[in-house]
Amino acid sequence: MPETPVDLALAHAERNGAIYVDELKRLVRIPSVSFAGFPEAEVARSADAVAELLRRRGFERVEVLRVEGAHPYVVGERIEDPAAPTVLLYAHHDVQPAGDPGAWRSPPFEPVERDGRLYGRGAADDKAGVILHAAAVDAWVRGARRLPLNVKIVIEGEEEIGSEHLPAFLARHRERLSADAMVLADTGNVETGVPSITVALRGLVTVDVEVRALEQSLHSGMWGGPVPDPAMALARMLSSLVDADGQIAVPGLLERVRPLTPAQREAIAALPVGPEEFRRQARLRPGVALLGGRHPLETIWWRPSLTVNALQASSRRDARNIVNDVAWARVGVRLVPDQDPAEVRERLVAALRAAAPWGVELTFAVETAGPPWATDLAHPAFAAAFRALEKGYGRRALAVGCGGSIGFVEPFARALGGAPAILVGVEDPASSPHSENESVDLADLHRGIRSAIHLLGELGEALRPAPGGPAGAPAT
Repeated sequence: MPETPVDLALAHAERNGAIYVDELKRLVRIPSVSFAGFPEAEVARSADAVAELLRRRGFERVEVLRVEGAHPYVVGERIEDPAAPTVLLYAHHDVQPAGDPGAWRSPPFEPVERDGRLYGRGAADDKAGVILHAAAVDAWVRGARRLPLNVKIVIEGEEEIGSEHLPAFLARHRERLSADAMVLADTGNVETGVPSITVALRGLVTVDVEVRALEQSLHSGMWGGPVPDPAMALARMLSSLVDADGQIAVPGLLERVRPLTPAQREAIAALPVGPEEFRRQARLRPGVALLGGRHPLETIWWRPSLTVNALQASSRRDARNIVNDVAWARVGVRLVPDQDPAEVRERLVAALRAAAPWGVELTFAVETAGPPWATDLAHPAFAAAFRALEKGYGRRALAVGCGGSIGFVEPFARALGGAPAILVGVEDPASSPHSENESVDLADLHRGIRSAIHLLGELGEALRPAPGGPAGAPAT
């Protein structure tokens, strides 16, 4: 039987799998930390390396683009037929800081293979996403000699710091990025080897609160007792935000939370991860309780959460016998569909004000206010994606939520006129993105590449114009 184009593409990827891993290692070696205070030149060097990779893997018109104040973007395309449908591919090449060097088992920017995983900062989040896209296009171009549709690609350089300049970038380059669907490779699977498509993201509101009672810190023996302790005041305020089970107790904040649909309940019940497995994935200490009274992934995907991200009065190094003059905390709330960031912010600030004791002075600053996102699976691009992942992994793909927030999804979808956004990736619970010892499972990396190859083929069919219909209108 003659080999089909997708068979040829898959065979090419199989032959070149080790090369794709080496290319991922090459990207991981570049410390492309986008945070302020880290070398901007390394992010620029990363962009150049990504551009060179895309050119080598079959993309054309590859450029490093900038908007004022932003780390560089990399864009490219390959247009096989202007009348054919087009998919826009997304990933990002910037990474988080390494964190505690002493907590890494190997240097964060020296990729090391260990027990079937590749360790290094960015190995999963999100330089693996860059490799998924590059390898899939390479497999079609060099294996099958032709892509099944047109592709465009954007590799962002500041996703890890909130994509602040993305709206300006999209406004400037909107026409160049036009597409019928998007594939964003920056999420993950519910478990290693279990293909997953993310269909909902939580939003995020973060508020800084500063509590002050004194002009300067005072000797705790000479003044402690009658003088209010700002750290204790802040502790009382923070504890008022949750109930005895650790669930949000901010008045009115849960009013807009939707009950689960029957389909969502069925999806939760079918998950291969239960509470005990979740405890292991989260590395929960023995005897520590799970909170919420629901399946933990239901709580993460479909319920808002409140976390104290940082807390400071003095420091462990500088601890002295004093009443601190000031205490500070950053409080983060993750939002679910129908919750409005502005309303959540107002309710959170009001609750903190109401709980403040002893007349302490309060100062607030809003750091982040991003909305939640959810998608409708009715578009045929999603059926194509589920088929592709099942073929790539050899098992049925799941529709999952994500407790995190990915700020670029909604602006991209809006800029492209509501084009369907397919969120995939190869992170898993053991990947530890943003933490020490980040890693990617190499078997899943190869499964992800196979899925990405199938996805281009499936989308080429699903997005093909119906007879007599406009380009990009899916066939029925």
